[in-house]
Amino acid sequence: MNAEAKILKAEDGTRLNVLGDHQRIMLSGKDTNNQFTLIEQWNDPGIGVPKHVHANEDEVFHVLEGTVEFQIEDTIQTLRAGELTYVPRGVAHRFTVVGDAKAKVHLSIFPAGIERMFEELNQLPPGPPDFARITQICASYGVTILP
Repeated sequence: MNAEAKILKAEDGTRLNVLGDHQRIMLSGKDTNNQFTLIEQWNDPGIGVPKHVHANEDEVFHVLEGTVEFQIEDTIQTLRAGELTYVPRGVAHRFTVVGDAKAKVHLSIFPAGIERMFEELNQLPPGPPDFARITQICASYGVTILP
């Protein structure tokens, strides 16, 4: 099956709240012949994800607005609008929005498929997170949460 051209308007895409990480899936594997996923993240200061590693995906985080602190292995860098980081599979990383303004980031993930994990995490009930369940879901997609 060949992918078809697609135009997205600002209101288009699938919106998810993945444990506080507000995402808009702009392009999924269904749109790209499973080549990649494109996600827009739009988050308040203090929002981030814990240190983890992907067995199957490479990621590119492109900061469009705001300021985001990235930890790649043991190196911590702060990125601002116009800057990006590439994180190959197997490399431990985390991020947190810092400063006093929201941050908008485009996250490109190669190959596609991890969006199914985000959709599953989005379905968890509200309230305090069940870290055992989160860890189990992530592990089923080849993502390991690190201490």
